[in-house]
Amino acid sequence: QVQLMESGGALVQPGGSLRLSCVASGNIYSIGVMKWYRQAPGKQREFVARIFRDGGTYYSDSVKGRFTIARDDAKNTGLLEMNSLEPEDAAVYSCNAMIRVSGNSDYVEHWGQGTQVTVSS
Repeated sequence: QVQLMESGGALVQPGGSLRLSCVASGNIYSIGVMKWYRQAPGKQREFVARIFRDGGTYYSDSVKGRFTIARDDAKNTGLLEMNSLEPEDAAVYSCNAMIRVSGNSDYVEHWGQGTQVTVSS
């Protein structure tokens, strides 16, 4: 059983920073692309950033230059460094990862439960 667990969400003032973590646990052979999404109340889920196994990254225009996505495959962990936070960044942030449980299996998509980020003075 593979699980993703996010942490690091908190209340932060505008202009502040947060670092989110996403730890994959269970029977993991390898992790493919890792992504972060967010969903604010009353809004659709929004793509934030993704990182491939080779380290290649891609960001939504709304966070480019302020957020940095990273990964530590030795620890089965994905990271999202968020700087210059704005009230519009407030949302539940969820990680998403394609995971293989063996060398003979396909990548399967997994989601975490999410972590709340609140940006307010």
